Amino acid sequence: MFIILSIFVTLVFVLYWYGTRNFGYWKNKGIKHDPAYPFIGSNFKQLTFQVGLSDYFTDLYKRYPNERFVGVYLSTDKSLLLRDPRDVQHVLITDFHNFYLRGLKLHKDESDPFLKHLFIADGDLWKLLRVRMTPAFTTGKLKAMFPLIIERAQKLQVLAAEICNESDEVDVKDLLARYTTDFIGACGFGVDMDSLHDENSLFRKLGNRIFKITKTDIVKMLLKVFFPAIFKDLDAVSPDVKNMTTSLVDQIMKQRNYKPSERNDFIDLMLEIRQKGKMIGESIEKKNPDGTPMIVEEEFNDLLIAAQAFVFFAAGFETSSSTSSFTLHQLAFHPEAQEKCQKEIDEVLQKYENKLCYEAVKDMKYLTMAFKESMRIFPSVGVLLRKSASKYTFPDSDLTIDEGVGIIIPNHAMQMDEKYFDEPEKFIPERFSPENIHNIKNHVYLPFGEGPRACIGKIINVVI
Repeated sequence: MFIILSIFVTLVFVLYWYGTRNFGYWKNKGIKHDPAYPFIGSNFKQLTFQVGLSDYFTDLYKRYPNERFVGVYLSTDKSLLLRDPRDVQHVLITDFHNFYLRGLKLHKDESDPFLKHLFIADGDLWKLLRVRMTPAFTTGKLKAMFPLIIERAQKLQVLAAEICNESDEVDVKDLLARYTTDFIGACGFGVDMDSLHDENSLFRKLGNRIFKITKTDIVKMLLKVFFPAIFKDLDAVSPDVKNMTTSLVDQIMKQRNYKPSERNDFIDLMLEIRQKGKMIGESIEKKNPDGTPMIVEEEFNDLLIAAQAFVFFAAGFETSSSTSSFTLHQLAFHPEAQEKCQKEIDEVLQKYENKLCYEAVKDMKYLTMAFKESMRIFPSVGVLLRKSASKYTFPDSDLTIDEGVGIIIPNHAMQMDEKYFDEPEKFIPERFSPENIHNIKNHVYLPFGEGPRACIGKIINVVI
């Protein structure tokens, strides 16, 4: 009995130590922070889905108005919330070489190949992918695919009119999600799924499944958060999502005989990278004895292609449909702004002989201002995460953080801070007019991030 009791007490002690081992970190550095609890950390409400990640950090940002830094414990991990735009600049741009790590709570030896995509990948893999994939998101590429965008937009216009004639209510988010799905299918994969009319299309099913979080998904996520080393081999992406994505990509590549088809879409870019063999470039992590970057390489295999296709579809589908929905929502509640947008659209289209084209959309300045203001109030990503790759001292401060400390940039909170925006709760597109945009403080408005890890698809998201 004594032995059993001793083992039990020892086990409890070890678990308690493991679940609290980092909790003195911010106190020792003189940084204010919320109370932390074993394994849970200081973000209990967020972990238990009582509040979203962005809302949690916005609340934290507001509760420490006089602090430059706020300490956070995400589960057992040490993180630092930044409140000063100057520190944001250092992390995202000036000292990016210290903060190139994404900052998501994944084990460094995470085995799920579907997490080796541009959004989550770290270090050398991220850099190699970013360099190779950037050509897919240029202005020239966007202009080339614009006829496909127009074709989908015209179908959307017809369908929206039909729905309005039949009903007093329209689920705009669903409608725009179907439109975005169609656009991504055509411009990214060269596939016409007609998701606007067919709610059971493969792409529509895939989009719905990716963002449908099951109880199993939640359990997996919690296990990987609390015990990353033990559960690093547990799949983060559901098997059915993997199978659907892999099957779709394999089918498209087979149809093209595993060679670029001159469609100049996303799959063609993937095939071009694959055709060139290994990705080779300078390391962001490793250096030679003389201090120069080592040359690193990575095989661009079919699983990596499927992973990139997965995030291209998932990120493009959600961000584009959400940002468009929020913009329309704001315009619906602000008829004066809506009238200005409509007047501008009519005038611009008349200038281009009633033909919608890339140049016409670029000429719609007020519409762009309305979109940017909507993104200020409802950014698609409300918090940016990074992680220190080495020990770092913040300029003009006594604070030095160690390697592996997470960095939290609460961009939604900053974009809604009256210190940076007058009457931040109000929808005022004129904030982004040529006359006023210079009043916006640098490194505060960050709906697409900033620096080398900024959203690669920003230009497409703004236009569609």
